[in-house]
Amino acid sequence: MASRPRLHPVSHRPTTLIDTCVLLDILMDDPKWAEWSDDAVAQAREEGWVIINPIIYAEVSVGFDTVEDLDEALPVNEIERHDLPYEAGFLAGKAFAAYKQRGGRKRSPLPDFYIGAHAAARKYRLITRDTARYRTYFPTIELITPESDGS
Repeated sequence: MASRPRLHPVSHRPTTLIDTCVLLDILMDDPKWAEWSDDAVAQAREEGWVIINPIIYAEVSVGFDTVEDLDEALPVNEIERHDLPYEAGFLAGKAFAAYKQRGGRKRSPLPDFYIGAHAAARKYRLITRDTARYRTYFPTIELITPESDGS
């Protein structure tokens, strides 16, 4: 299946990227976070479109035996798939350079850098529980977090 972004009609309906931790909360029925994560995704779907990218898909895939099982858990009619734009690669590289300047020890950009860069490049909202890195390296992203809704 092609993973080109759909051309949504011009509207004020937001597109929201779902972070891996949020999907795992739901899929693993996390006792602390599943309800919040499920509610946040449902709210985002009511307001607009929800999407994932190949990085998120790869991170979630670890818990599945087949691509068919994963696709059943993440139905494309509920969660769209968008490719990473090249601008996101550039932004992820810049975030990684800043991370290294702050003393980061990883040798290559972290998945969160690609996820945050995708949201920043396309001006998507991001549902996440992992706020520190996104706020530090991608301060322009609108984050949907447990803290932002008072939970």
